[in-house]
Amino acid sequence: MSDLELKNITKNFPDVTALNDVSFDVKDGEFFVLLGHTGAGKTTTLRVVAGLTNQDEGTVLFDGDSVNDLAPADRDVAFVFQQYSLYPTMSVYDNLAFPLRSPLRKLSEEEIRRQVDIVAEKLHIDHLLERKTAYLSGGEMQRVSLGRAMVRQPRIFLMDEPLSNLDAKLRETLRVELQHLQKTEGSTTLFVTHDQIEALTMADRIAVLNEGSIVQIGTPEDIYDRPNTIFVAQLVGTPRINLVETSREDCNIFIKNSTLYIPIPEGWEPPDSFVLGIRPEDVMPDREGEFAGELALTEPLGMETILHITSGEKTLLSVIPGTTDLKIGENVKFNIAQERLYCFNMDGDSLTC
Repeated sequence: MSDLELKNITKNFPDVTALNDVSFDVKDGEFFVLLGHTGAGKTTTLRVVAGLTNQDEGTVLFDGDSVNDLAPADRDVAFVFQQYSLYPTMSVYDNLAFPLRSPLRKLSEEEIRRQVDIVAEKLHIDHLLERKTAYLSGGEMQRVSLGRAMVRQPRIFLMDEPLSNLDAKLRETLRVELQHLQKTEGSTTLFVTHDQIEALTMADRIAVLNEGSIVQIGTPEDIYDRPNTIFVAQLVGTPRINLVETSREDCNIFIKNSTLYIPIPEGWEPPDSFVLGIRPEDVMPDREGEFAGELALTEPLGMETILHITSGEKTLLSVIPGTTDLKIGENVKFNIAQERLYCFNMDGDSLTC
């Protein structure tokens, strides 16, 4: 396996700058996730690493050596696509064996069989080896697609939203299995997704992409608990973070267009006007709570319930475990975890208040 580093990668297309001075590194054996909306530049980044797209500026390095001049076949990376890209008339076995039958590898059919059997067993598809891939389910096809990459034992795995075409339950199952495989194999993996749950649960580190630029790199805890912009704060967390415009009045923070005042936390020195961020799990209903509002809506989700609590023209979302006996229109008292408030300037950048 290899270290991967991108230095100042820029890629322009006729109508758009797909990547703008992108730099990050993926350590040997790390599961690194690129997270961003559609069109952020995630797939272009993978294609640049693989050599399928040539960057206009910057350098791609494997283990400290530039691979800018290497053809895709010489970079020894394995690309797993969102669309499975299998050979439908071939059996599962032949799909898995295909990359091993390259003349460059010079492997015997016995050795190919050995390697295919090992990977098929790990992916729980050993009972499907003789079946044509055209007759597989979506989950089975994605396992074969992953297996075809794994048999090659590449320097780096590149995965372009490989789970996004699967139903929710199967996506959850494969997410756990893929993470387990990556850890046991110790493979260096660059994984692209727009799904914040995939990013937070699978990644060792996350790079957030927005319109071709890296806006934050960190562990899942960094991205969730210490977002450096409103964009990052909104990108992760379900339901989304509460964002409210505020003003400072004496020793209190006043949430505009509401009746809510929050005492300025000890040590804070906020500006006169700023945007306050409050995660829904930090809005906690409590009969003795110091804040009050009216329950406008409930969203029961089984394991948890989302409450919409209004004060004036503002609505705060709250997430509580299980179900609730609260009725729409009731007055609700609640507390806010003041040690977990987020502070952003009016341009959307994080503030040290």
